[in-house]
Amino acid sequence: MPVLPGAEPFRHEGGEVGVLLCHGFTGSPQSLRPWAEYLAERGLTVALPLLPGHGTRWEDMQLTGWQDWYAEVDRELRALRERCAQVFVFGLSMGAALTLRLAAKHGDEVSGIVVVNPANKVHGAAAHALPVLRHLVRTVSGITSDIAKEGVAEVGYDRVPLHAAHSMRNFYRMVDGELPQVTQPMLLLHSPQDHVVPPVDSARILSRVSSTDVTEILLEQSYHVATLDHDADRIFEESYAFIARLAPSVGKRAGTGQVGQQEGTATGG
Repeated sequence: MPVLPGAEPFRHEGGEVGVLLCHGFTGSPQSLRPWAEYLAERGLTVALPLLPGHGTRWEDMQLTGWQDWYAEVDRELRALRERCAQVFVFGLSMGAALTLRLAAKHGDEVSGIVVVNPANKVHGAAAHALPVLRHLVRTVSGITSDIAKEGVAEVGYDRVPLHAAHSMRNFYRMVDGELPQVTQPMLLLHSPQDHVVPPVDSARILSRVSSTDVTEILLEQSYHVATLDHDADRIFEESYAFIARLAPSVGKRAGTGQVGQQEGTATGG
């Protein structure tokens, strides 16, 4: 199945500090591509995979679950660890939940995490109905492109497959129980006006992680997909400064190599 234009995975071979970026539910690498390119241009080694079932058509996603999505980012993290002296993990929305689980499971192998509008729970009455509803209704309306900036769209699905949504709900519940295992330095950025993930999710994550080096930043001008919104530059700059503070080698040498992309399949190849 062809990958949607713009949804291709992205990789860049840079220096000894690596960054893994995790995109959100029903979204694609396109939502994080400018962030990945910003980091690559500054000499970092960058991996931005396409999660299984994403970036093609929603019917493909119906056949996947959190185990598939997590396995993909776990593989990418292990590959970066072989290549780099230090690795950071960044994520948006569900990608932030994937980031938190990687941090909980990999400990010191992850030097720090940056999460943007992190999701912690499926909210609303429909969440409780998902175990049954998913057998009666295949999809509901999509959640992509919650962006304040005019003329900007997110590449993703216009439908949410309910089998996948049920799996995501189970994943959030599991990650919530693992949050006390997160000890790494953390930068959390969230939008007060978010029509997909409420601010209460960020508050709960902040209250449950064991990290002592924590910075919270409000993104006042953006909605959910803040990485494509008015505050995008701030996210990029703050995250790079976060890395530079924790990885002394960053900023001391100019980046080398050419920024590029890797064509992939819906399984993230």
